[in-house]
Amino acid sequence: MLDELLGRAELKERIQELEDETHHLQRQLDAESERRSDAVADRQQAEHRVNQLEDKITELEDRLDRSEPDTDADRSPRGTEPLRGERLAAVLDRLQSFETGPEGALTAVLADPEAPLPETVAEAAGDCAGPLRRAAPTVYYTDDAGLLSAALRPPIRPEGFADWAEEFRVDESWFRPTGSLVFGVVRADVFAVGVYDDGERTDFAGFESDIKADHSKGGFSQGRFERIRDEQIADHLGEARELLADHIDRTDPDRVILTGERSVRSELADLADHTASTDAGGEPEAALEHAFHDFWTTRLVRL
Repeated sequence: MLDELLGRAELKERIQELEDETHHLQRQLDAESERRSDAVADRQQAEHRVNQLEDKITELEDRLDRSEPDTDADRSPRGTEPLRGERLAAVLDRLQSFETGPEGALTAVLADPEAPLPETVAEAAGDCAGPLRRAAPTVYYTDDAGLLSAALRPPIRPEGFADWAEEFRVDESWFRPTGSLVFGVVRADVFAVGVYDDGERTDFAGFESDIKADHSKGGFSQGRFERIRDEQIADHLGEARELLADHIDRTDPDRVILTGERSVRSELADLADHTASTDAGGEPEAALEHAFHDFWTTRLVRL
């Protein structure tokens, strides 16, 4: 009675209504939170599963790669052969006589062994691309019908190019001692130089120097021995430079080639158009003939 008189009954009813509403809303909030927790858990489980599957795919791909043969690495050339003299002439003649239609013959100079094959060369080489890369630096010859596929490493290596034409590009000066040529060989104790006209030697000069080879146990110190030996080699190379420069000045050759031991050859390399290593031994004239023979050898790789 008193609550009704004071209006408290109405307030209590309102409070109860609000409490009921609050409880309902709280249950909705709890349910929504539970649903969100479930969603987060589901998402985390899905992400975990995706990661597992991606790891499995990567593992299977690695196993597949290991199981497949590396045809590029396993592919070997059909054979190799050093070419010189009449045999070299016969091979070059065959290349020069090869007939095809317009843009049917590919000549490609692969000058850099570290560089990837040009796209046009890789397409033409097909499954020969692996051994061709390993043959570089080289001159690659093939035709659009795949009848011929060979690489030649000439003594004189031209700048890189790739060209489809009616015939192969076979420059005699890459493979043979054409024109006038001054050719030298240098070792720490031997120097020889020859003048050649289309491969025929027309002049020769050479000498051998007495260079200390071993340090005896007695006498002066190892350091003094090495200084004396270095001075002797320097005198030897100075005389060699004068002799080589004199032949160049008198001949005015089309090109100058210097071969020999790398350590001493570099001291005269500024006088030459081309340099190469050689193990030619013996006295000056024998060393020159050996070095000349070695230098003018072309390596054939049958792909």
